[in-house]
Amino acid sequence: MSAPELILDARGIHARYGSSHVLHGIDLKIAQGETVGLLGRNGMGKTTLIRTLLGHVTQRDGQIQLFGTDASRAKPHEVARLGVAYVPEGRGVFPNLTVRENLVMAARRGRDGRSDWSYDRVLATFPRLKERLGNLGAQLSGGEQQMLSIGRALMTHPQLVILDEATEGLAPLIVVEIWNVIGDIRASGIATLIVDRDYRRVLAHSDHAIVLQKGLVELAGRSAQVAADPALTGLLGV
Repeated sequence: MSAPELILDARGIHARYGSSHVLHGIDLKIAQGETVGLLGRNGMGKTTLIRTLLGHVTQRDGQIQLFGTDASRAKPHEVARLGVAYVPEGRGVFPNLTVRENLVMAARRGRDGRSDWSYDRVLATFPRLKERLGNLGAQLSGGEQQMLSIGRALMTHPQLVILDEATEGLAPLIVVEIWNVIGDIRASGIATLIVDRDYRRVLAHSDHAIVLQKGLVELAGRSAQVAADPALTGLLGV
């Protein structure tokens, strides 16, 4: 049985903001259908790594391959067209568009022509959104906005979804619902990169994990191995 195709192959990633050198040679691989957890305390470089992979950080060095294409200098819209969807911390919904408009404006077929995450499937996954199709994004609760952000990402039919703090600030029942959806995404064969403060859930929902400290990979491996490593709690400050 052949190994799954690599969706993301990032090597030797350095990133800077002005004179501040934030990432120091990060390597990260994500295979087709694989879920990878990205862990670390605040300020250790997680969001900078995501922003670098997405093309938002201009002061960057290293090699980034997406679906076999060199994306080392790609701009954010080019990364999106390659098949990467981003669910940002803070949700990023359009406040003056309705739920329906937020979803429909993002809809497109995937890079391989796939269209399995249809409008109807997204609404079936998030029944709350179906009840609020005419509501503006600004009128939704935090949990509903997060559902909308994830639903909108899925309607681009991505092969890789990056979730940055998808459960931050949400009520416990909504958190459970979001993690169930993350499980559904994983089961559907979409690769995911997950950042979340609940490291136990990240490790339970991922195949591999890396832990950053001061812009370096301090711990990496299969999620079960990372979870069992005695260095983990110290690196996370828990």
